[in-house]
Amino acid sequence: MKHTIYLDNHATTQMDSRVLEYMMPYLTEKFGNPSSLDHSLGHEASVAIDEARGRVASLVGARHDEIVFTSGATEADNMALVGVMARHHKRGKHLVTCTIEHKAVLDTARHLQRLGYSVTYVPVDGFGSVDMEQLREAITSDTVLISIMTANNEIGTIQNVSEVGKLAHKHSILFHTDGAQAVGHIPVDVQKMNIDLMSMSAHKMYGPKGVGALYIRSIRPIVQLDGMIRGGGQEWGLRSGTHNVAGIVGFGEAARLAQRQMKPEGEQQRIWTRRMLERFQEFGATLNGHTTNRLPHNLNVRFPGIEGKAIINSVSDKVAISAGSACTTQMVEPSHVLLAIGLTEDKAHESIRLGLGRFTTNTEVDDSTCTILEAVEDLKRSTG
Repeated sequence: MKHTIYLDNHATTQMDSRVLEYMMPYLTEKFGNPSSLDHSLGHEASVAIDEARGRVASLVGARHDEIVFTSGATEADNMALVGVMARHHKRGKHLVTCTIEHKAVLDTARHLQRLGYSVTYVPVDGFGSVDMEQLREAITSDTVLISIMTANNEIGTIQNVSEVGKLAHKHSILFHTDGAQAVGHIPVDVQKMNIDLMSMSAHKMYGPKGVGALYIRSIRPIVQLDGMIRGGGQEWGLRSGTHNVAGIVGFGEAARLAQRQMKPEGEQQRIWTRRMLERFQEFGATLNGHTTNRLPHNLNVRFPGIEGKAIINSVSDKVAISAGSACTTQMVEPSHVLLAIGLTEDKAHESIRLGLGRFTTNTEVDDSTCTILEAVEDLKRSTG
């Protein structure tokens, strides 16, 4: 089989073989239900979940009992926004978020609007950074929650989360952040960053798909929210249902590996993305997103006059890249993120996203750069 260079790590990462190895016993002989504590198999599964919870908590500077396992970051986003607004509806019915959030947050916010809540969508500047002054102005006496993502899934811009959290707490407002693209790739500390709730996903950090978590602060302040799934009372009654033991165990191992490898991986990826950008710029490309305050493994660029989809199709048998969010790739509309940072529809359609990863090699970086640039030149000739 011909090897395809995989550079779509914002959509999903390849599961680390060490994670799979750690999971395998819980898919075979260690099959107990962690809620069945009357025998050793159930107890064994319960202990494994407890260990995984501690590993995820350690990665983000949280307490063990502040991690609630979910099916992924999308569910965690829904749980955070709907759960908090429902619990505190008597205090206020206003949510503040921003225009470049993931669809899991934006669609949930629109759902809340249909239920009678009010939502303010704060704009971003040309780099994708939230305008702190407009965020400040959006706060009212009715505001219950602010939700601003840690790092953007398309353009890689990292927000000033600590300042957002500080602003929220100054007004006694809870602060949620979608950390799916950041956790495991850049240092995240929920205490130092003033975060009250944070969504995470295992498959964005070399773990299995179908498992994630929501961090919920337990002290100063104690965060309370309504549960999403009712039943057996698992996950402190917030998310009932039999645990995905193997997935949770894999998430825990992925978190342990990320904590150990994050720094050297990030340093290497930053060198590679900078090198790729410099080569692309020689052929007229421009960067989308912040020039420095960005995820080390992200590169979102625009080649003027060339359709991004045409580039993607031209290289698809050699390099796997995308036009943007994996949740909207079947849609013909331009990226809402690129429109929000000021690009026209035509310019948004000229953009491609690259996401490097743990298993990317130096040779792959150079080969994929050449392949993409060859495609750009061919497309220029054919359209010229």
